[in-house]
Amino acid sequence: MRLFFITPLAALALSACSLAPPLVKPVPPIPAAYAEVTAPGSAADLGWRQMLLDARLQRLVDIALENNRDLRVASLNVEAVRAQYQIQDAARTPAIGAHAGGVRQRGADGVTQNQFTSGIAMSAFEIDLFGRLRSLSDAAFARYLATQQGQRAAHMALIGAVADAYLEQRLAEEQLALARQTLADWRQALVLTQRLHGAQQGSGLDVAQAQGQAATAEADVQARERASALARNTLELLLGVPLPADLPPGRPLDGQPVLTQLPPGLPSDLLARRPDILQAEYALLAANAEIGAARAAFFPRLSLTASLGLASPELGDLFRGSARNWSFAPQVTQPLFQGGQLRAELQLSRLRKDVAVLQYEQAIQTAFREVRDGLAGSATYAQQIEAQQRVAVAAEQRRKLSALRYGAGQDSRLELLDAQRQSYAAQQSLLDLRRDQFKSAVALYKALGGGLEE
Repeated sequence: MRLFFITPLAALALSACSLAPPLVKPVPPIPAAYAEVTAPGSAADLGWRQMLLDARLQRLVDIALENNRDLRVASLNVEAVRAQYQIQDAARTPAIGAHAGGVRQRGADGVTQNQFTSGIAMSAFEIDLFGRLRSLSDAAFARYLATQQGQRAAHMALIGAVADAYLEQRLAEEQLALARQTLADWRQALVLTQRLHGAQQGSGLDVAQAQGQAATAEADVQARERASALARNTLELLLGVPLPADLPPGRPLDGQPVLTQLPPGLPSDLLARRPDILQAEYALLAANAEIGAARAAFFPRLSLTASLGLASPELGDLFRGSARNWSFAPQVTQPLFQGGQLRAELQLSRLRKDVAVLQYEQAIQTAFREVRDGLAGSATYAQQIEAQQRVAVAAEQRRKLSALRYGAGQDSRLELLDAQRQSYAAQQSLLDLRRDQFKSAVALYKALGGGLEE
């Protein structure tokens, strides 16, 4: 009995080596600093509530984090991979089971025999002398950690997607309001033009132009209504539930719903904050551990089967000392010829590691590019919006002056029509730019690894 329990413990102590090669991570293929800025701090230190300033948007994010189906799937995937790791890791420990049974049989000689047994047994436990099971367990654990980072990436992506959808909805609603107001103004202009034509003070061409202008506004209203409905549908899909009726009022696009000035920190911060980079790093660790398992497959495997129990032809004698029995059966298996399978598996594991290295470097480069894209937007949108505001103000001033000159008979209807269209287009473009500025800021926040803390 002592031998049965000591031997597995000694075997576990022997299974301590690993043939996995030392992992040397590649040098990050990015500069040490961003050329655009040298601001201290990092936007990743900001919680998403500090980034998303709109109370309505904050409530929407809360709802999405609780109900979004993709995020639930990501969470379940983490649990599934953790279970796979536990299954793989369990192979490193002996499986011991209890048994009890009896057999009653009659032989050719007509004699009936009984055999009753009970005991505990360990079946074909592999003593991991060369770290094969340990490497497989390490690989499974690394995949579990990679899946956790995938869940974090899904968490961040969901926050960004809700913010983007909300900004699209705000844009659609404000553009719809502008289109409706413009339609009302142009319909009034059409009525006035028709009256002037009836009083012989305007031409049929003026009426046709006014009618075309009003029809254009009607079509634009329909387009904006469709855009508003589509934005709402997208938002509800992300939330996982219909939009609640008790949402707080939202900020307009010119009311700064999203923080736009973000300190980027250093590129090296991305390695510790970006979940997609960490996910690629854990995938690299898993691929490296699988090389150790493939190497260990070339060496002998030592397995152990043992049992300790009681056996007796009489049930009443089963628990007497004379009924005790035990067995101890070690077995060594050495691969001799497998048609090149082991070498191919080792080569495959090395190739997968090379792929994982490239994917790790690509994740770093992608993150660096996304940050630089966000910084480029942060550096230019404010000036562009300020310039577009001047365009909108000038276009509106021209529209008012053109209306006065048209009423005084100094300008043609065509000149007024052009001024009205330019003013309307300038205001729509201004709304587009504000939306783009906030979406760019959200993208930069995600690129820097923010979005997980409130």
